[in-house]
Amino acid sequence: VSAAEAEAESTQAFMPDARAYWVTSDLIAWNVGEQEAASVCLYASRAAEMGLSPSNGGIQGYDSKVELQPESAGLPETVTQKFPFISSYRAFSVPSSVDVASLVKCQLVVASFGADGKHVDVTGLQLPGVLDDMFAYTGPLGAVFSEESVSLHLWAPTAQGVSVCFFDGPAGPVLETVQLEESNGVWSVTGPREWENRYYLYEVDVYHPTKAQVLKCLAGDPYARGLSANGARTWLVDINNETLKPASWDELADEKPKLDSFSDITIYELHIRDFSAHDGTVDSDSRGGFRAFAYQASAGMQHLRKLSDAGLTHVHLLPSFHFAGVDDIKSNWKFVDECELATFPPGSDKQQAAVVAIQEEDPYNWGYNPVLWGVPKGSYASDPDGPSRIIEYRQMVQV
Repeated sequence: VSAAEAEAESTQAFMPDARAYWVTSDLIAWNVGEQEAASVCLYASRAAEMGLSPSNGGIQGYDSKVELQPESAGLPETVTQKFPFISSYRAFSVPSSVDVASLVKCQLVVASFGADGKHVDVTGLQLPGVLDDMFAYTGPLGAVFSEESVSLHLWAPTAQGVSVCFFDGPAGPVLETVQLEESNGVWSVTGPREWENRYYLYEVDVYHPTKAQVLKCLAGDPYARGLSANGARTWLVDINNETLKPASWDELADEKPKLDSFSDITIYELHIRDFSAHDGTVDSDSRGGFRAFAYQASAGMQHLRKLSDAGLTHVHLLPSFHFAGVDDIKSNWKFVDECELATFPPGSDKQQAAVVAIQEEDPYNWGYNPVLWGVPKGSYASDPDGPSRIIEYRQMVQV
């Protein structure tokens, strides 16, 4: 076994799970007994270089080591109400001198030692509690546009570094990379208004617990309002820009019918693609998408009007945001041969086999696998790049 293989095996054995919980800035919860944990220490490595020593089983490769103190009173009620499943865990206090904001960016473990000082157990930490406690934030996130500038804001308290990469269009090369600065877990940068309509991704240096490594990851902006096809890049777009508003869009809210009581609501659930995918009264290029709702004389729209006349008040759309499972590029779609299906005998398994064979590449999906909540799904738009999905979605809502 080579030294590299031995190190990899050591790291894998070192991080089998994450059974401890960092619940507040000054408390860690771990389900360990007093005999097996006469003392407990917190270890951190910013470069993720920790492992177990092959010779004595101790921890090596750490940057800092902090001895934790047991809290005889246990976890406070504020913690057990939020995390009732760990209410019986022992509580250990983190010294006030510890720079917690820096440590949450590191590879972290807690280790227990017996009364004889020998290492007994080690585990990783789950961080949602301490992140909520220290980095709760109510300010702006995503892109904020002013008359002369654009600012970007990303909540990423565990990141060690964040840059934004701007690209030449939805598929072109990198134009420039700009470093973001952090303040209390939020990374931000302000640039010129000319950034508008650029495609971009965040480059994030972050410890990845399932890999036990610090990785450089490219990620879309989770607060974005625009995308390229299949969400490959986020699009820096101001949805208040007049070019993205259909006629009378700003007056739409004033036209909303009055509702005296929620009990007066009658809801019709509707899937955007199913509404028109096989509707011959809709142009073939618009079937299955947002634009189909603009065909006032289509069979689908006439049916909705009949339902409205019968008392229908609301239409509930199945997921219309960007979800996985359907390629945004329509030329990549595959379909079953319906003529061939018609030749199969009743009760045959061949029909289902034909559907299953292309189910990962056809355009059918209810959409309950969300990727980005704030952007309409590109496969429902005439063009998944640029403004089409925003404008056509708004036109659908206006109908």
